[in-house]
Amino acid sequence: QVHVVESGGGSVQAGGSLRLSCEASEYIYNKACLAWFRQAPGKEREGVAGIDSDGATSYADSVKGRFTISQDNAKNTLYLQMNSLKPEDTAMYYCAADFGRRLDITNIILWGYWGQGTQVTVSS
Repeated sequence: QVHVVESGGGSVQAGGSLRLSCEASEYIYNKACLAWFRQAPGKEREGVAGIDSDGATSYADSVKGRFTISQDNAKNTLYLQMNSLKPEDTAMYYCAADFGRRLDITNIILWGYWGQGTQVTVSS
């Protein structure tokens, strides 16, 4: 069974930090690319960060240097550490999986498996 389940969202002031978690089913973990996307009200869903099965990572320019994607293989869990948060980071954050070989967080169509999302709100 394929599933990804997010947790860890919340409210924080600008400059603060949050860590999101995504538990992935064993079937997909270490076989698929995993990524974080986000969608703010009235905006399209966009890729934030991704990691492939070899551990290579990719980040959106808007979060480079502030966000870090990582994984705990023993727990089948993906993380997104978010530091120096800004109000414009406010969005619903989604975990997604793609069984393709090439990591590409710019093409949302590639990503076939999605979690339910977790809300992140950053106040100024």
